Amino acid sequence: MEEREFDKIIPVEIQDEMKKSYIDYAMSVIISRAIPDVRDGLKPVHRRILYAMNELKLSPNKPYKKSARIVGETMGKYHPHGDSSIYDAMVRMAQDFSIRYPLVDGHGNFGSVDGDSAAAMRYTEARLSKIAMELLADIEKETIDYRPNFDESLKEPVVLPARFPNLLVNGSSGIAVGMATNIPPHNLKEVINGVLKIIDNYVEEDRETTIEELLSIIKGPDFPTGAIILGRKGIEEAYRTGKGKIKVRAVAEIEEMSNNKQRIIVTEIPYMVNKARLIEKIADLVKEKRIEGISDIRDESDRTGMRIVIEIKKDHNANVVLNQLYKYTQMQDVFSVNMLALVDNEAKTLNLKDMLIHYLNHQKDVVTRRTKFDLRKAEERSHILEGLIVALDNIDRVISIIRSSSSTQEAKERLIKEFNLSEKQAQAIVDMRLRSLTGLEREKIDNEYRELQETIKELKSILMDEKKLYRVIKEEILIISEKYSDERKTKFQVDEGEFNLEDLIKEETSVITTTHLGYIKRLPLNTYKSQNRGGKGIIGMQTREEDFIEDLFITSTHDYILFFTNKGKVYRIKAYEIPEASRTARGTAIINLLQLDSGEKITAAIPVKEYKEGTYLLMVTKKGLIKKTSIMEYQNIRKGGLNSITLRDEDELIEVKNIEKGEKIFVGTKKGHGIVFKEEEVRAIGRTGMGVKAINLNKDDEVIGVGLLSEGNDILFVTQKGLGKRTDINEFNIQRRGGKGVKTYRLTDKTGEIVGIKMVSEKEEVMMITSEGIIIRINVSQISKTGRITQGVKLMNLGEDESVVSVEKVVEEE
Repeated sequence: MEEREFDKIIPVEIQDEMKKSYIDYAMSVIISRAIPDVRDGLKPVHRRILYAMNELKLSPNKPYKKSARIVGETMGKYHPHGDSSIYDAMVRMAQDFSIRYPLVDGHGNFGSVDGDSAAAMRYTEARLSKIAMELLADIEKETIDYRPNFDESLKEPVVLPARFPNLLVNGSSGIAVGMATNIPPHNLKEVINGVLKIIDNYVEEDRETTIEELLSIIKGPDFPTGAIILGRKGIEEAYRTGKGKIKVRAVAEIEEMSNNKQRIIVTEIPYMVNKARLIEKIADLVKEKRIEGISDIRDESDRTGMRIVIEIKKDHNANVVLNQLYKYTQMQDVFSVNMLALVDNEAKTLNLKDMLIHYLNHQKDVVTRRTKFDLRKAEERSHILEGLIVALDNIDRVISIIRSSSSTQEAKERLIKEFNLSEKQAQAIVDMRLRSLTGLEREKIDNEYRELQETIKELKSILMDEKKLYRVIKEEILIISEKYSDERKTKFQVDEGEFNLEDLIKEETSVITTTHLGYIKRLPLNTYKSQNRGGKGIIGMQTREEDFIEDLFITSTHDYILFFTNKGKVYRIKAYEIPEASRTARGTAIINLLQLDSGEKITAAIPVKEYKEGTYLLMVTKKGLIKKTSIMEYQNIRKGGLNSITLRDEDELIEVKNIEKGEKIFVGTKKGHGIVFKEEEVRAIGRTGMGVKAINLNKDDEVIGVGLLSEGNDILFVTQKGLGKRTDINEFNIQRRGGKGVKTYRLTDKTGEIVGIKMVSEKEEVMMITSEGIIIRINVSQISKTGRITQGVKLMNLGEDESVVSVEKVVEEE
């Protein structure tokens, strides 16, 4: 006996049992209790209450029924939990300060914004509100799935048809196990307009809707208690990511009183704030002397609305007191948005677009199923009418068969055989009343049959054409919008503590210079006046004796600047982050802005307005290697930089450019060689790739510049000794990448080596900068256009031991 009892004992590891049991419990809470379904925005308890009320026929035009009767019906049939939890859920659906569009029409004491609880369920009565009927519309037309209730004696809906986006419109909050949801309520008209935008974009333009389009339609939450939302940052973050914090502030006005006193009148408070506790908190702060200046506080709220009066002492400023109230009390609160909902029984954090798309998919399913139901019913009725029409066309023979038959069954069988009818048609004929034989009744049957054929045709076309299905959804949701939409209750206000630094920075074209010893500065472009060829230029900056200007580039203050270094790393900052300095100032040490390694210096920089697919960066190294990589690979650049290219020993990255398909590339060297080849010769590779050979260099030569045909038809060459020339790119034949190239310049001691190569056109201007910091700006049209193997003309007069170090094109301001 004992052995048999021991046989029943199964040894179990306690941690395994705890894990299994707890995960089962957690999933039950998530799916069956705390998290709403994305389709109808309801948790099981709310869905069951509404369904039970619908089964009790508690529509808005019927008398109220006792809340206890509704709770009993819900608990006994669908929700086998405590009656108080069911009643609390029903009460909340009836409170106009808890839910934006109440789903239950309550009669009696259903609580207050002061936190007073509702009267006991035996005293209150309720019925469905008008808008709740839209959640249940067409439920009888097989539009949704059902599942067995807790004891499998009845069926309950898995989800309601929900003819409006209830999850966003009424919001939801709940704490599950390991997760929570907190979705704010919204204005019905705005949310429906968002759904309509998605439909219109798909039906009319065959495209998806962007989140930006939805943000312009759905302005933000619309709380039942009104109040003010501060700023847009929290709203946008919540709508884009599903999580965000929204600042909500009470509506308060300062009024003048007699005796030069002032008072603050509060008429709206943040959502879910208990008014009585708020007043109590203010009174406590006055008692503790944390807020000074309040002489009296009282609640004058009544049925017409909220009114909290805060009287201010004679010598105190009401604005100062109001700001203290915002700081220390829930007169300013934060609503933490967490848009978590069940999608196919899985809890997911959704953004605004996701929620509307899931709702729209649910509506497609509901309308498709309803259309199939209506089509089946129409075809069944059409089938019956076809039988009746046959009978009326042969009425004498039909009467003869029925009269001569010994039973109804025999009559049906003879009719089926004689007129090739179905069982249902024969039944309808034997059930036909004598009045159907009149001419008027015959006309009615013919008209009904014709109308049914039109209906069947229309229903079939809806099922065959998805765009037509969308139009049906649009028409029906527009009717709901017109019936129930109201004005927004919550207003918006600029948050003084929230601003985008970029909005405060004027967008303008700037010149950015870097020096040999690593200083950087930003100057407005108009600092430099246009001068004639051969001028002395103006002082660009005061340099230390051993320092000199090494590079210069032109960009907009709002663009990103990608800084590429000689070691092949890339760094990124906004142009406005580079401190502006005077024309003669040295600037800021670049190591204060970028986390450069020892021996690392900036060799190339390009402005990036936005990251776009299909945009490529072209990189060229000193040793003649070239590489093409998508700009998307450089989207996420850490503060400590990112490797942009793999370099061989003693090689350096010298130039980076944006490049498009079909482009022609010119690569030039300091010893006067150059090569032109097509962009397609350089295939796109990944961020860390080394690249391929652009030009075959002589032993003592190196690449000094790269040009693209799209930048201009002429190649500008500038030498160390201030000479330069323009040469038409057509003087260079297109070759295969990796060749020796051709001669580009006749170099002598008078010219020195080439220091700059740019693609230019006649209307442009260029800047040249010397080792002494002298800058000259001249028109390209003033520079002579000569052949490939020429010496060029004097562009700039240089002092002793002075040389040109950089050349840059001037970009005209848009």
